[in-house]
Amino acid sequence: MHTEDWPAVWGLLEPPFRAGETYAVARDISETEARQLWVDSPLATYVAMGEAGEVLGTYYIKPNQGGGGAHVCNCGYIVGEASRGRGLASLMCEHSQGEAGRLGFTAMQFNFVVSSNEGAIRLWKKLGFEIVGELPQAFRHPTLGLVNAVVMFKHLGSVQ
Repeated sequence: MHTEDWPAVWGLLEPPFRAGETYAVARDISETEARQLWVDSPLATYVAMGEAGEVLGTYYIKPNQGGGGAHVCNCGYIVGEASRGRGLASLMCEHSQGEAGRLGFTAMQFNFVVSSNEGAIRLWKKLGFEIVGELPQAFRHPTLGLVNAVVMFKHLGSVQ
């Protein structure tokens, strides 16, 4: 991601963050805090560009844990509303797995997939991720109340 992409990335992040239905972030997160979360803290942040140079989606990659757990990465993905349903999330997830391997990660873990985000769970399963744990009533959904979250995992290569 280039610095000049940030305004467009923030434009993608802000609506789902404000909606509070899929990401465990404060609904009133500031732009500065969102940039820290999505760009400054991760190891790398990527954008998916359209033919006209517009930002259609974004993801980050970072170690899930430090030390002995640093070989497992974590990613977060967002596709802009206008670009949904076109396979972009699949492409970004597949790209992230390749990047994870290139960066030395041997597995990928999604720590907190909100159970009501059925489309994401279905997609991650299709791409080879397994649900390895469930967190009862771990997410306060703005309209559904307390819902579960799941932990999803996929081995990417051999553990060294």
